[in-house]
Amino acid sequence: MPPGSSVAVLGAGGTMGLGMAHNIAQAGLQLHAWNRSRERAEPLSEDGARIYDSPAEAAAEAEVIVTMLTDADVVLATMQGERGGLAGARAGSVWVQMSTIGEQGTTRCIELAQEHGLAFVDAPVLGTKQPAAEGKLVVMASGPQQERERVQPVFDAVARRTMWIGEAGAGTALKLVTNAWIVAVVEGAAETIALAEGLGLDGELFFGAIDGGRLDMPYLRLKGDAMIKRDFEPTFALRLATKDAMLAEQTAERLGLDLPVLKAISERMQQAVPEHGDADVSATYLTSAPKRSTGE
Repeated sequence: MPPGSSVAVLGAGGTMGLGMAHNIAQAGLQLHAWNRSRERAEPLSEDGARIYDSPAEAAAEAEVIVTMLTDADVVLATMQGERGGLAGARAGSVWVQMSTIGEQGTTRCIELAQEHGLAFVDAPVLGTKQPAAEGKLVVMASGPQQERERVQPVFDAVARRTMWIGEAGAGTALKLVTNAWIVAVVEGAAETIALAEGLGLDGELFFGAIDGGRLDMPYLRLKGDAMIKRDFEPTFALRLATKDAMLAEQTAERLGLDLPVLKAISERMQQAVPEHGDADVSATYLTSAPKRSTGE
């Protein structure tokens, strides 16, 4: 895919999609952008992007169609129907599905791509809003060998590293695994800091104890600091993290795996969603936190 080649990004105004679309345009690829709320994608016009009113219109002008949306239902709704991406897709184009949609959603997307004669690459990403804006995501790609060279410039634009790991569906499998670890770290931090504060300790003392050792890790510090400061400005919304935990739990159940910690984390996060779903994933801490004198 040489400079000037065309890429449609469906979901180009989202938390992740906006930064990814910007970096695709900055890489010299012709960007065709669609977002359900058009105004959220309008800033991309400054990058030379063309903004469209329907997924079909955006896809019609593209060699590669990228979906970066919240969940499987939204991806499927965006791609299907008279104004959906599949209705407008060129013959021979490739659909790169980069959202986190789980096994069932990915299987349905593979089927749809086959029905419409499109190549399909399953390529969820590891990273949140800031890495997306900085082009520092990790792409976990899977799909036809012959499409790798074609889509690699898109991945190079949005990511610091791309992993190719087999046939379509393998990328989603790895994303489920990484998400299980992410939610385990966040919920572990939440309960650790809640215990410290319940004992009358400053949560920062925990970080002092593990500082520089093998128990220390950047993501633990990032989310733990947010919990201590009660700063839950979203970079990865709790409702989306909960969706990811539930997808991992569903896969474990399908496989007959007994993973009680994952199940408990999923249930705990679901408890927090009604009140804190639009806050950062670190807000799961508030379900466990001891109440402060301010009434928090």
